[in-house]
Amino acid sequence: MIDANPIVQMNGVFKRFGKIQALDSVDLEIRRGSIIGLVGANGAGKSTLLRHIIGLYLPNRGGCTTFGCDAGKLGAEEFGRIGYVHQEGELLDWMKGGQLIRYVSTYYPTWNKQLEEKYIADYEISIDARVGSLSPGQRQKLAILLAVGFEPDLLILDEPAAALDPVMRANFLDLLLHIIQDEGRTIIISSHILSDVEKVIDHAVIMKEGRILLDCSFDALRERFSRVRVSALSGELPGELPFANVVDCRRSNGEAILTVQDCSGEQLQEQAERLNCRVEIQTLPLEDIYRIVVS
Repeated sequence: MIDANPIVQMNGVFKRFGKIQALDSVDLEIRRGSIIGLVGANGAGKSTLLRHIIGLYLPNRGGCTTFGCDAGKLGAEEFGRIGYVHQEGELLDWMKGGQLIRYVSTYYPTWNKQLEEKYIADYEISIDARVGSLSPGQRQKLAILLAVGFEPDLLILDEPAAALDPVMRANFLDLLLHIIQDEGRTIIISSHILSDVEKVIDHAVIMKEGRILLDCSFDALRERFSRVRVSALSGELPGELPFANVVDCRRSNGEAILTVQDCSGEQLQEQAERLNCRVEIQTLPLEDIYRIVVS
């Protein structure tokens, strides 16, 4: 169940790096029990936003609180509730995998040994090899285990599957689906692999050039955009198709495929009947919705 009180709140956050405006007037609330997909191109500000949540970056202007605490003043109690996976998987290279797992696990009374063993088996993690000798994909798998093993209240995943092959990405999504069975857990996942993201999220935040363009539930987002195949019941389609809110139209072989925004299925059916046409309505994948929103 989603809690009424946000566990992350950003108000008017600005962040500059020299001449680069990394975040521009960002307002964001993240509530307990939600699974947020943070979507945007490289340089959109996703990683910068995530690092503000854990206090690694401080805003030039505005404020960010996490678990009700100023993110720049988070202490051991708050960090003990946050799991974080960075896309580069920075780890202690001189340790063996198993040693690193035991070292990290000692800091967390909530460490789930059963989850650890399942994860090691499913991902075929080599616990006897030194971390520095692992491939990028193996390092990322280990980093994910260290972030989820203590079952954090807030799990932040910054391009967590970027170094994984398709099979391992599928295993990782299964793991996420297992994790989110606990309704009190909150997950923020930033990824450019949108076909993966849309399988697990219930909320979408789309960014461009340091700004949040869209912030809404994933169900509401999918309801806003549709792909409509229009075909004439008799004769040819008319030259003009008077459908409302058409974002894109492609015609061929007596059919038209429209992308429409903010138009209900009932409205589309009524318009089709007036044209003596048949319509087939499909929801758009997140990747297509993203292209429309940022264009």
